[in-house]
Formats: sequence, C-alpha cells, structure tokens
Amino acid sequence: MVFEPPTRLVRALGETAPDGDGWLEKLAEAAQQAVALRELTVERVQVPGGRSSLVVLVRRADGTPAVLKLAPARARPEAERAALAHWGGRGAVQLLEPLATEGVLLLERLHPDVSVRSLPEAKALLEAAGTLRRLWVEPPADFPFETVAERTGRQAEAMRASAQSDPEVAQLVDLALGARTELLAAPPDHRLLHGTFRQSKVLSGERMPWLAVGPDPVVGESAFDLARLVRDRVEDLIAQPSGAATTRRRVKRLAESLDVDQERLRGWTLFRAVESGVRARRVGRPRDAELLLEFAGWL
Repeated sequence: MVFEPPTRLVRALGETAPDGDGWLEKLAEAAQQAVALRELTVERVQVPGGRSSLVVLVRRADGTPAVLKLAPARARPEAERAALAHWGGRGAVQLLEPLATEGVLLLERLHPDVSVRSLPEAKALLEAAGTLRRLWVEPPADFPFETVAERTGRQAEAMRASAQSDPEVAQLVDLALGARTELLAAPPDHRLLHGTFRQSKVLSGERMPWLAVGPDPVVGESAFDLARLVRDRVEDLIAQPSGAATTRRRVKRLAESLDVDQERLRGWTLFRAVESGVRARRVGRPRDAELLLEFAGWL
C-alpha cells in the first residue's frame, strides 16, 4: 500500500510550516510501521482528508473497521489522545488503543463521507450544537491542554504583526484584540473544549447518530468553542442579501440553545473570524480572507 498524502494535507502543512519539518518525508514509512505493528488491513487513504493529519481506513485483525490517524507534532496529536480518552466516547469518536504511539491514533470508524454539514442548515446547526454540549465537561486534573488565554495569546501576537505590515486589517484586528482582552477578564466557566468545532467535524456513526472528530482541545469558556460554529457555511452567508441579519440571528439562537451569554459569543466569534481571516491573508488564501473579514465586519 502506497500512503500518498492527499493534496489538501500537503497544501495545508505547507502553509503552517513552509520550510518543512520532515514529517511528510517520513510519513509513508511511519504509516507502514503503524499498520504492521497493529496487524491492520488497509482499505484506503481518506481523500480529500483533513488539513493536519493522514487518515487511513483500516480493519483490525478481527475484522473490525477502524481509522488509523497519523499527525505531526505541531497538530498536537497527544492532546487529542488525552481529550478523547477523557471523553470516553461521549459525544466524540472512541479511542480504540490505550497504548500511546507518538503521533498515531487508532480510532472508531465512523462514516467519513457523511457529516452534519450534509443536513439542511437549521437541522445541521441543531445536531452540531447538541453534540458540542456533550463535550463540555470538567477537564481532568493536571490537564495537558492549552488554555484559551494561552492559545489566543499566541494568535494575538501574530495578528498584531500582520496589522503592522497590512494596514487594511488594522481596524478589525484592534476590535478583535479589544474583545479578547475583555472576554479574558472574567470567564464564566472552565471546560474542556473541542477547540476547532464545526459542522464538518461531526460525522455519522453506528454507536450514536453523530459524533465529533478531530479535536484540537483547549480549556476555557464554552462560548469560545461555539464561536467557530457561528460562521459555518460562511460562503453561503456572504452570498445572502440578508447575511448580516442571518448571522446576528444565528448568534442569538445558538447562545440561547446552549445557555451561553450572547455578547460573549459575539465577541469570541469576532476574534476567531478576524484571526482566521488575517491568517488566510498572510498565507496566500485571499478569497478565504475576504469572506472571513467581511463576516467579521458584521459582528
């Protein structure tokens, strides 16, 4: 079996590490070793796959379908392992292998081509929000995860640097950084969060109708996690004449359905949209940047 990394993965890793870190060069050998060690039968590499890992559909020695996931250290796979172990299958894909192999996860097989995003928008938001609620639990003692303050602190530094060299984004960056400062002053709760939750991260399963995959776990307030869901299908929102009003209604509806403060959700949605837009602009994805920054301007 040739473990050819999908184009989407190669492109995304090139954006985060343009000089390379050698992981892609060693990926085929690492995948072969992981398969042999676990006596797995390979079906196929999932395409287009994710932006931070290689996902391989496999079967275990007893014929059970599973997923083998390989990720570079900068994608924080060990944090993902710890979060999945803590959730224990509640709202999230099940970790099948308790023993740790660095950068390798063996996971329950879901239906990789069927996500919540395939549902009509209103139903998709409802199902996604219900899944997200199950993930918001107390973090484990001595948790090995970043906090929201730490993660957004790194992001804020990059945003300031971008604003200095790109005056067109300076005003939105100032607004986003101001919102972050206010939000971090008095967070209302302290939960284990998915970290990168959106509709495409919720897949159909056998054990439960919908389960979350691909966390980049972080500890902090619930509104931070929900904020990424607000802008799902942003291209559709931008295309609507009533996109701004629809966005405001979505913030209100999601905040009420998950008992999150509406203004805090609006603030984190602003920060996360600006951060993503500025980053997209920086790495040469102008269309994505345009959509995200226009969306942020509605908030």
